[in-house]
Amino acid sequence: MTDVLRRGRASLAFGFFAQGVAFALLVTRIPAIQDRYGVSDALLPVFLAAVPILAGVGSVVSERLVRRVRPSRLLRWSQPVVLLALLGVGAGDRLAVLAVALAVFGLAVGALDASMNMLGVSLQRAYGRSIMLGFHAVYSLGGILGASLAWAGAHWDLALWVSYLPVVLLLLPAALVGSRWYVDGDREGGAEGAGTGEATGGGGVGAGVGFKVLLPLCLVMTFAYIGDSTVSNWSAKYLQDVLGSSEQLATVPYNVYMVTTLVGRALGDFGVRRFGAVAVVRGGAVVAAGGFAVVASAPGAWVGMLGFTLLGLGLCVLVPQTFAAAGRLAAEKDGRPGASDAAVARLNVFNYVGFLIGSPLVGALGDAWSYRGAMLVPMVLVLVTVVYARSFEGQPDRYGGGHERPRTADVGRGSNGL
Repeated sequence: MTDVLRRGRASLAFGFFAQGVAFALLVTRIPAIQDRYGVSDALLPVFLAAVPILAGVGSVVSERLVRRVRPSRLLRWSQPVVLLALLGVGAGDRLAVLAVALAVFGLAVGALDASMNMLGVSLQRAYGRSIMLGFHAVYSLGGILGASLAWAGAHWDLALWVSYLPVVLLLLPAALVGSRWYVDGDREGGAEGAGTGEATGGGGVGAGVGFKVLLPLCLVMTFAYIGDSTVSNWSAKYLQDVLGSSEQLATVPYNVYMVTTLVGRALGDFGVRRFGAVAVVRGGAVVAAGGFAVVASAPGAWVGMLGFTLLGLGLCVLVPQTFAAAGRLAAEKDGRPGASDAAVARLNVFNYVGFLIGSPLVGALGDAWSYRGAMLVPMVLVLVTVVYARSFEGQPDRYGGGHERPRTADVGRGSNGL
């Protein structure tokens, strides 16, 4: 059983890594995509907004699908679709092709994000200790690699398809092979084919808990992604236009943010095991709010970068712990198989809600008021997380998934039926 869990953990970690690479390759080459297809500045926001909107639709559809099929099957087939859609974005030559490729990418990303976190939550319950932050750390590592590959492609003036094709050729077969060892830890019923979801359809899967129960976690997820999108979309402009840095230095804060996100998540599981999820979430929210305060009051570029560093260390723990808390709440409120999966899919929608709200909110406030003042809004929203920190209770210091150790029936349900 230990080998099954280890293989399941490693294969799922690779799935997170591959998704981090793919998403970074898309978002960091937006200017090149715009040039290739001749997308006007007026039309570009429509294309950019369509991806998270369709991802939200994909997440909602996933909530329905996992009542009939195992999340591992959904993940197994959504990841290749994401990679092929990425290649389609790079290889097309007409606006209609771009629209179709981005639509497919968005829908598949919603299903992929939801199913990855479903498996992560269920595997954490099987392990009986916090491991979710580690999965998201690997995602951050993939994002750093993807951004680095995108930089190399831009530096050498490579065509988009030339940048994307080798990545897809490497990641797609590896993801398909690795999917053989996915673990559906929380599903009851026949264990045959549990790793790939081939033999059992997940019949009887619960519809999950009500929205009212998940509302505090939905707000935390939204606020966390408002903070994250603020850094992603405004850090370079803020450093250059407000703090007077050079154009080259303005590219540094997001890279620093990504690196500190990786470090924070890599160490975060140890913090949860030592101090508990509530303390880690509260600490992360306070550090992130402090980061926004430093950014808003920074006298110069180097102090501003210190603020973005704090943001990476603070925000990085919120999202993984929110997914873990949603899975635990669903398991406690609705003991039916798959209730945790439905809750994770529902919560995942607010990932995209926060992403859609964050950038326009800061931009509108910056234009109407000031960009320094605009940074105080995500600061306040992140601080609200402290109020909802009790929603993360029930994850003891030693375990990440609930008050009790997982049942024997929940552990080791891998592709070999153990």
